[in-house]
Amino acid sequence: MKHKSTSNIKKYSNRLKLEKSPYLLQHADNPVDWYAWGPDAFEKARQENKPIFLSIGYSTCHWCHVMAHESFEDPEVARLMNEVFICIKVDREERQDIDNIYMRVSR
Repeated sequence: MKHKSTSNIKKYSNRLKLEKSPYLLQHADNPVDWYAWGPDAFEKARQENKPIFLSIGYSTCHWCHVMAHESFEDPEVARLMNEVFICIKVDREERQDIDNIYMRVSR
């Protein structure tokens, strides 16, 4: 039985590795350069004159995991996202205030 070599698989790490939220930590190894919601992300967006890409989810959300696997874990998608946007990830269970604002707007 042959095992797939993992020596040529690139490892990623982003600033979510510093967060405490289980949901945000699930995305700490995405190639997307995620920021947690906060002044650092908004200042970076202002400095680079880039729009925000906002992703709100929670750790047991099925579709959040599908989106992560199909999009956020893809190096080419991540490259484009990182080039065009400042990407912010929000745990809706920890930041219900932010989730409520965007849920109201989307209805």
